[in-house]
Amino acid sequence: MKFAYKFNNLLGTVYRKGDLLFTPDGNSVISPVGNRISIFDLKNNKSTTLPVESRFNYNALDLSPNGCTLIAINEEGEAHMISLISQTVVHKYQFKRKVRSVKFSPDGKHFAVCKENNVVFVFKAPGAFSGEYNAFVMERVFHGAYDETTCLDWSTDSKILAVGSKDMATKLYPLDKWANFRVYSLGNHTDGIIGCFFEEDSYDITTISRNGQTCIWECTIDPKDLIPLDKAPPKKKKRTSSDSDEDNIDATKAIERTEEEITTELSQITVSEPEADTDKVRKLFYKRISRHYLADEVRKDHRDAVLTAAAYQKKTKILITGYSTGAFFIHELPDVNLIHSLSISDQKNFFHSLKFHRDWIALGCGGLGQLLVWEWQSETYVMKQQGHSNNMSCVAYSTDGQLIATGGEDGKVKLWNVHSGFCFITFSEHSNAISAITFSGNKKFVVSASLDGTVRAYDVIRYRNFRTFTSTRPVQFSCVATDSSGEFVAAGGQDILKSIYEILAGHEGPVSDLVFSPIITSTILASVSWDKTLRIWDAIEKGSSHEIIEFTADCICVAFRPDGQDVAIATLDGNISIFNVKTSNQVATVEGRNDLGSGRSDTDLITAKSPCRPNLLPVCVTRLMVNAC
Repeated sequence: MKFAYKFNNLLGTVYRKGDLLFTPDGNSVISPVGNRISIFDLKNNKSTTLPVESRFNYNALDLSPNGCTLIAINEEGEAHMISLISQTVVHKYQFKRKVRSVKFSPDGKHFAVCKENNVVFVFKAPGAFSGEYNAFVMERVFHGAYDETTCLDWSTDSKILAVGSKDMATKLYPLDKWANFRVYSLGNHTDGIIGCFFEEDSYDITTISRNGQTCIWECTIDPKDLIPLDKAPPKKKKRTSSDSDEDNIDATKAIERTEEEITTELSQITVSEPEADTDKVRKLFYKRISRHYLADEVRKDHRDAVLTAAAYQKKTKILITGYSTGAFFIHELPDVNLIHSLSISDQKNFFHSLKFHRDWIALGCGGLGQLLVWEWQSETYVMKQQGHSNNMSCVAYSTDGQLIATGGEDGKVKLWNVHSGFCFITFSEHSNAISAITFSGNKKFVVSASLDGTVRAYDVIRYRNFRTFTSTRPVQFSCVATDSSGEFVAAGGQDILKSIYEILAGHEGPVSDLVFSPIITSTILASVSWDKTLRIWDAIEKGSSHEIIEFTADCICVAFRPDGQDVAIATLDGNISIFNVKTSNQVATVEGRNDLGSGRSDTDLITAKSPCRPNLLPVCVTRLMVNAC
């Protein structure tokens, strides 16, 4: 039998760090999630993750104007050209340095990349627009910045490229050679440039620095006034005179005329229109028409607030700025009128990326792992998703496979819909890391165990915490299990417990896992420990009497067969042993040491030779009265 597995979706987190993108139709948001890329369909309320994986996390992304080609660059400078039609990587390119930004030209013929040094590359974009079908064909290389480049923007006619850098200046580079424009520099900022944005159908530009200073520049020419270098009119040579020219006059040809003769000669000359000066070419210059300090309102409450992200909608002339305090402002240009201000979080370094499409604003926060899509006119959330802000420690499927419950070290329990990929409820009652989680047999509730010393049961239908179990003495729980009827819950702790309902003592090491028998009429409980033993209990009828099966290595986890006849145990030496529950005889063994050895790193902390051994961890069983809810 052959098994074929296909990657479908990524759950547990929605955003980490990097550029957010809207698709050309505005119905989907593309978000980098570590070393993968997720697409959130806002119209159909569904999310998918591309079957593309990088060795390092993605941080710079951009989408072609036709929405077919995605360029994603990771933190080490490795670029992937991804086809969204086939969802495969069609080409790779190594920049060998961290890339700050990547941007397609509006006509789709080129894309520009700025590295962490002062170099900007312009490549031909493959496709029907450019007529080039080889990937990463370099067109131009621009030098000129005195510090690291930070941002890019193209003019609407794709003829001029604006590059902002940390040297507090914005450089303008022409893609082709023009007679009245070459390289131009815009200064007057007192901090590094965060964003530079061209106006639509104009070369007017707005530059924003890290301290919130915004400068609006007006260009002296229009896009139609650019003259190619090969079509420029020839320059007339100016006639130079010297003192020696006066001595070279031919005296024989000089005629002295009276005043009356000169007047008569001038009256006979016909007056004609002056000829146009073909040598005069309008050159490109910029004039700063205004300067604004957008961060003053934020710094009234937070003196150390800095601008971290900015986005601009050229058609509506709406500017959005996000700050490290979690606040973002919406202004209307060129008068910089404040339209709306909102504070989402008090966490520092909140915004990592902003993207604007029509009336929707996509906001990403790497610290919280949060992704928001907000409609600024109606002031409502289109989408609000947040993953675990810390590592995810446990996961469980519901019995029908429709839901997934995850527990993280941030103390939160999240429920995810498998088909849509969205988190629809978050429980945050725990005050410490979640160590284990499980669904009941009827999928009506989910039970979680935490290091805060509590075991909590959550109602999946009413979305509330209806039961909380604690020990008589503070203890940290590490594993939990429910029986098939949903009446009993077993939890393992890291200290000796007094009676809750029943204490099953006997393990001499940490209990790593426990599970109830799937048979409805059975109360058999199997537990494994780092004391190299498997113990099979009849938790309710016989109490602490149990069968003991010893192993040669520490036991990690245990699972029952669906019919409840056999039990499988995984040990730290890479083996899986299967035993019959009634006879305690070994049925089969799966050798996995050779397969696991190739994937184990020398820096792994836990191996068969160096296991981690915490304190004694007995098992306690409590009764869960589901009908009381």
